[in-house]
Amino acid sequence: MQQTGTYDMAIIGGGINGAGIARDAAGRGLKVLLVEKGDLAEGTSSRSGKLVHGGLRYLEYYEFRLVREALIEREVLLRAAPHIIWPLRFVLPHSPEQRPAWLVRLGLALYDTLGTRRRLPGTRTLDLHRAPEGKPLRADFRTAFEYSDCWVDDARLVVLNALDARAKGATILTRTAATSARREGQHWQLHLRGSGGEDIIVRARMVINAAGPWVGDVLERVLGQTSSRQVRLVKGSHLIARKFWDGPQAYLLQHTDKRVIFVNPYVGDLCLIGTTDIAYTGSPEDVTAGEDEIAYLLGVVNRYMRQQLSRQHVLATYSGIRPLFDDKAGNPSAVTRDYVLDVEAVNGALPLLSIYGGKITTYRKLAEHALERLAPYTQRLGSPWTAKAALPGGDMENGDFDRFAKEFGARHPWLPPDLALHYARLYGTRAETLIGDAVKLADLGVPFGGTLFQLEAEFLMAEEWASSAGDILERRTKHGLHLTGGQRRAFETWLAARSATAAPAHGKAGSTGDRP
Repeated sequence: MQQTGTYDMAIIGGGINGAGIARDAAGRGLKVLLVEKGDLAEGTSSRSGKLVHGGLRYLEYYEFRLVREALIEREVLLRAAPHIIWPLRFVLPHSPEQRPAWLVRLGLALYDTLGTRRRLPGTRTLDLHRAPEGKPLRADFRTAFEYSDCWVDDARLVVLNALDARAKGATILTRTAATSARREGQHWQLHLRGSGGEDIIVRARMVINAAGPWVGDVLERVLGQTSSRQVRLVKGSHLIARKFWDGPQAYLLQHTDKRVIFVNPYVGDLCLIGTTDIAYTGSPEDVTAGEDEIAYLLGVVNRYMRQQLSRQHVLATYSGIRPLFDDKAGNPSAVTRDYVLDVEAVNGALPLLSIYGGKITTYRKLAEHALERLAPYTQRLGSPWTAKAALPGGDMENGDFDRFAKEFGARHPWLPPDLALHYARLYGTRAETLIGDAVKLADLGVPFGGTLFQLEAEFLMAEEWASSAGDILERRTKHGLHLTGGQRRAFETWLAARSATAAPAHGKAGSTGDRP
């Protein structure tokens, strides 16, 4: 049994909420430990619709506070990480069978004015028979409304928060499960199981349960407690297909059931179609897209688009479980996306904060609210700081990614343009650290296919807690979408051989994160 130090805060869960709280708290001077049983963002936080958005459809459910907060956060995050977050224009073809035009205009007017909008253009009306955005749409749709939101690489957003937390002194342990936590004397005592099966004991003055879909399980199985709060698990599935329209715009399509789905440009020549909203009762680990969901999404697309998609056009699917706070709404689409923070303490000490619900766009504000709730239990908490702070790699002049990418490519003219853009997009100003002393393509090591080279894989293992093929190909990057089956197997073989011979990492992320 390995006994280690004492922390001000122990966080269970390495999704966006856990990583966001770890970053904020470490930056305020707290000694922070974050433990994640798998990889960072392995659950819900890498399986979103890849959007930082206010939630236009939430206005119909009178979620004005949530929409306003999300719209304000949209601008904050766009400034903080312009390499992984960028503006995207959405075309909403008007379908009078679902919503009258005046109602859509009213909703979009509210959307434009509820939050701060300094960098994003406002709504405009399109004549689909004249505008190029109407070309992929069927002729019976004549009018559309175009508005702004933002794209985000969700998994990288989690990793960047964890990187910043570590830079400010936090300890991040991946593939380390919390098996039990109890109040003992003046501290919480947590028992952890490391990736090699070793038992670790740590102490903390406060615990945060940020386990997402597993929040109830952690509360009961690990913390030995029950809660009157309930989490409603809602499954959202997405399809990946070849992009079938010209232009950078995305589409928001209303279906006959009044639900809406997004059809967005994705990495390279791909598009992303989603999402569904289905009540889910199984294990979050077992979630997959059902054939009924695939048919539903294809049906919505085919209702609007000239190009008719079939099951054969679907290249891949993914599903995630949204852990929504159960407000007893009958329709899964109507369940609030707002969050609830529960704090429970004993005699004014040793608090436990559990997080119910939330959405990726408001994670930073959720972290601030969580620390506000915990402020009475510590004398060491500094002031809020994240609203104006760049995330790692986002510290580029005026947040101008296009200028940065152009200058990065000019500094490294030997990089093929698609590879230079890939490095700039994923790593921002950290791309220079990735490149290091390389001055020619051969210096990047083994080419595995697409834009994946050995140098990047080793950088991710050394710096970003990556150890498996899934960590590298699916979450830290999206290389897996562009490798053939043979190329992926070759990469997995190389990775297994390297892992078998590599010495344990010290001071870097390593395979399990930073040691406590």
